[in-house]
Amino acid sequence: MSGILLGGIYALMSIGLNLIFGVVKVVNFAHGEFLMIGMYIAYWAFALYGLDPYVSLPLVALSILALGALTQGLIINPLLKTKDINQVLATIGLMIFLENLALFLWKSDFRSVLTAYSAASISMGEIRLSLSRIFAFAVAMSTAIVLYFLLTKTDVGRRIRAVAQDAEAAELMGIDHRRIYIATFGLGGALVGVAAAAMSPIYYAFPTVGALFGPTAFIVVVLGGLGSFIGAMIGGLIIGIVESIAGVLTNAELAKAFAFAIFLLVLFRKPTGLFGERARV
Repeated sequence: MSGILLGGIYALMSIGLNLIFGVVKVVNFAHGEFLMIGMYIAYWAFALYGLDPYVSLPLVALSILALGALTQGLIINPLLKTKDINQVLATIGLMIFLENLALFLWKSDFRSVLTAYSAASISMGEIRLSLSRIFAFAVAMSTAIVLYFLLTKTDVGRRIRAVAQDAEAAELMGIDHRRIYIATFGLGGALVGVAAAAMSPIYYAFPTVGALFGPTAFIVVVLGGLGSFIGAMIGGLIIGIVESIAGVLTNAELAKAFAFAIFLLVLFRKPTGLFGERARV
């Protein structure tokens, strides 16, 4: 059960990365650092103003939305006509910049958000579940449902899907694909911002926390299938369950190794991921 709760958080963190790749066709290597910045915003909102992470969640989401939109508008869009490797290198450069900026501003201290429910749990028979993880899972699933309806039932969502399928054809239909890229990168950032706020009562905020969760997001995305919304959801749950079971049977350090092993196994057997392009929104 704890694996499912952990998987829900992984899924939310990965959906934003998958959305950006599915539409903009750019792998954002700074995705983990977006999460780190979001966790710091949630921490400072709590430390300075006493705001619970779920109260400051809209602020965190909007801040990372702005960071994502600026990244696409100022860094990625000017590189769209160049080789793809330049866009990848740009996101790697941004990753290094954000990590070192956090080290400069906040040093390497571990900072935690201790709320009244941080250590609370509920019992279901012989199973005890962390209240913070239940809240985070509920937020993750609710956000995923809202995103699904945004992409499938709204005009903005239809425009995003049109650009994802064929940017040139969408341009001929009057859709400014560069604006859609900015909106999508911002939306992907907002999703990881929501994940950051939900994770704040559970995990420490520190400058390299992005390096801890970023690779997991990439594993989930590739496991489920690049660009696949459903794939990211299922992939997140699989990795969360595998890590939890492996952590109980061995130790926390080896749990990540088991997740990588599952990832490599699926990659060798099905390079397009579990769902490939079939489940793209």
